[in-house]
Amino acid sequence: MTDLDGAVVLVAGASGGLGQRLAAMLEDEGAVVVRAARRPESLSGPGAYLADLRERSGGAALVRSALDEHGRLDGVVVAAGVVAFGAAKDLDDDTLDELVETNALGPIRLLRAAHPALAESAAAGREPFVVTLSGVVSEVPTVGMAAYSASKAALAAFVTAAGREYRRDGIRVLDARPGHTDTGLATRAVAGEAPAFGAALDPDAVAERIVRAIADGEKDLPSSAFTD
Repeated sequence: MTDLDGAVVLVAGASGGLGQRLAAMLEDEGAVVVRAARRPESLSGPGAYLADLRERSGGAALVRSALDEHGRLDGVVVAAGVVAFGAAKDLDDDTLDELVETNALGPIRLLRAAHPALAESAAAGREPFVVTLSGVVSEVPTVGMAAYSASKAALAAFVTAAGREYRRDGIRVLDARPGHTDTGLATRAVAGEAPAFGAALDPDAVAERIVRAIADGEKDLPSSAFTD
């Protein structure tokens, strides 16, 4: 079990969708949440920071902000992400860059930057954690979403390997892979139009399942964990 009461948790991508719900639910569990997003109109109030994970220094800047304000970091949730639709043969470079930088490179750099602070949290006797959301496409790459699937699969592969390393330092890494969830992300695609997905998962239920996994000390959340 992980006691979230008083834990300092950085939530990247906290301006909407799952990130916003996860931040609120973590606060309900007693966590001190540091919210981060890249659009100024989407965040306000204390404990909220603007940062663009597409920039090389974005993740490190967020970690510094959390440490400057709270002196420690006990958890990181990476809920930032973008999606694109369309045939692989029609993929343009700008879309590819946006997907890879936002969904893979940015989160990887953030987790790298957070490692020292999370290791200090473990050394102090706390139970630090990392949560990523690679989604079901990292398990089942999807036609019409090839580049998106690849960017999320890259994150999942990094987390699988890095998680083994981080565990040596007392840091738990948890990847969540829910199926299509009704967060509105598909309506904000950086390219193309969303196909008909069929029934979507409830975002509140998905967020609640992830928070429960954090509290219960789970180490993996495959797509099947959201359909039981």
